[in-house]
Amino acid sequence: MDEQANTNAKWKEKTFEIIFKADTFWGKLFDAILLVAIFLSVLAVILESVGRFRLNYGIYFLWAEWIFTGLFVIEYILRIIVVKKPWHYIKSFFGIVDLLSILPSLLAFVFAGAQSLMIIRGLRLLRIFRIFKLTQYLGEASQLSTALLASRKKITLFIATVLILVSIMGAVMYLIEPPESGFTDIPRGIYWSIVTLTTVGYGDIAPITPLGQIVASFIMIMGYGIIAVPTGIVTSEMNKSRFKVDSRSCENCGAKQHGDFAKFCHNCGEKLPPIS
Repeated sequence: MDEQANTNAKWKEKTFEIIFKADTFWGKLFDAILLVAIFLSVLAVILESVGRFRLNYGIYFLWAEWIFTGLFVIEYILRIIVVKKPWHYIKSFFGIVDLLSILPSLLAFVFAGAQSLMIIRGLRLLRIFRIFKLTQYLGEASQLSTALLASRKKITLFIATVLILVSIMGAVMYLIEPPESGFTDIPRGIYWSIVTLTTVGYGDIAPITPLGQIVASFIMIMGYGIIAVPTGIVTSEMNKSRFKVDSRSCENCGAKQHGDFAKFCHNCGEKLPPIS
């Protein structure tokens, strides 16, 4: 009995190292295979949406989908088995992403029949979420997420200011421009202000009066400066939060990308293993 328990413990430990640790040969090989599978599965989803490809190669896309789904199901189950507290992994961001990567194909069994084709199509579209599985293998992802989290108040204030600005400009253009120019109400004016401020300029609505064109020119020029603001905020926070990310994985929930001086898991708070 003890021998069997030791065998199971060793198997779990070895599997944990392969799946969650990127500083071993087998861990690197596993990550490389998984990366290729994610890329190919997302590519298959994209190509399947093209009519002529779906018509000529539909059966191949179907087989590819089930192969990828099988691989991701096995990976998901193994991750749950080898961590000490599976629930921490299941409810984590990457646990949810891993579940979303397999759920659509499995739910297709439930929603069978011609009347539910649109539902199946919507569920299958969720497979594109597999692209988020890539973020757990990008070394700079943790630094970027830390910078975004640190700058969330500044960015929120910036977005609120922009919303106030486009609302005022939209109302001004509604007052200045005649209805025949397209500014028939304030919401249409706000829509035009957003499009103009972001320098997109669809051209579906355009001012025709000299005063309206002056205001539009002001908004266009102001747009160039406004676009640079959030970039500067995030860049500043990234410079402040720059740190080296090691390959240690939490043995409790499997989270990666901890700071090289971190002692506890950023996801569940469990004590991390020492740096080898």
